[in-house]
Amino acid sequence: MSLSHYDPLITSSYCAFLWWFYYVFFQASYLSSILSNVLNPIFPFKMLLRSYSLCVLMVDVVWVVINAIYAVMQAVYEVFRPPPLKSVENETALIVGSGRGVGREIAIQLAYLGARVVCVDHNECNNNKTVSYIKRKGGTALSYTCDITKKENVVHLAEQIRNEVGFISMVFYCCGIPSPRSLITQPPQDIHDTLDLTLTSYFWIIDNFMPEMKTRNHGHIVALTSVAGLSHIKHQMPLSVAQFAVQGLAESLMEDLRINKINGVHVTLTHIYPFIVEDSSDLRMKIPSYFGTITPAKAANSILESVLRNYPEASVPKHLLFLGHLLRILPRKATVLVRDLLDTGVDFA
Repeated sequence: MSLSHYDPLITSSYCAFLWWFYYVFFQASYLSSILSNVLNPIFPFKMLLRSYSLCVLMVDVVWVVINAIYAVMQAVYEVFRPPPLKSVENETALIVGSGRGVGREIAIQLAYLGARVVCVDHNECNNNKTVSYIKRKGGTALSYTCDITKKENVVHLAEQIRNEVGFISMVFYCCGIPSPRSLITQPPQDIHDTLDLTLTSYFWIIDNFMPEMKTRNHGHIVALTSVAGLSHIKHQMPLSVAQFAVQGLAESLMEDLRINKINGVHVTLTHIYPFIVEDSSDLRMKIPSYFGTITPAKAANSILESVLRNYPEASVPKHLLFLGHLLRILPRKATVLVRDLLDTGVDFA
């Protein structure tokens, strides 16, 4: 029998199969549609999930707004009623760059407040003068000479201080801030030299002294930056880059402490503006009658006051901190106009 005799049977079977498949499929779809219509009003899972997500988002937004308003109100209140000064008596403070300028004044004033001061500078003669002055005034100070631009020197210094002095609870890094005179009389520095002194050495100092602060949940890191970190300085791009980086380092340290919930270690970022200028300097401000000048001793006093109040950010002079915040939110053109008006150059030494 040939294959053609089976064609009608095969065809009819195939058609029956197709009819059965479509019937089952449409019946299933129909039943699914009926079940969906019946169950959706009872169990609206997607709608409930979206409603829950929206409620969570609204609660988070309200929480953020309330806390932001509270933070603003607290900041305004602290302008008129600052937090109390903490005591540094019996604290051990490391001042890197204590041979002259603001670093020297910070060391002297910390010793006067009862702290034990560890003075570090690459200039042994200037550093010894600072230590001798502190001792004559009845303070406690030690002198260490070190070229901190070399990592092995910093590691050796840290080990020596741990063995001879013990736990360092406060670190002041006063290196890398130029004077107006140096900006005028000295050529731009090499990018490697600038970053090594201003930033890389600071990393090594923090890496060697901060872990013990975290372990004890007690300590204070003070970062001093030039106004060059807020605005570009002509022919001084390495300096501006390095100062911007120091600000980023300080803010990163704050976030690291916050995320790890270490509330006993504080970081203070202080912006130094160009107002400690000698009368013989060629730098002049457009509006000196408003800004004036202050001595390194007064600048150190202002820095220490911010540190003793555990402020996360401060400036010298104090009122220009708000100007720095304003410049961050203004449009670019407005920021440039304000900077051109001030026309201050870069700070002091």
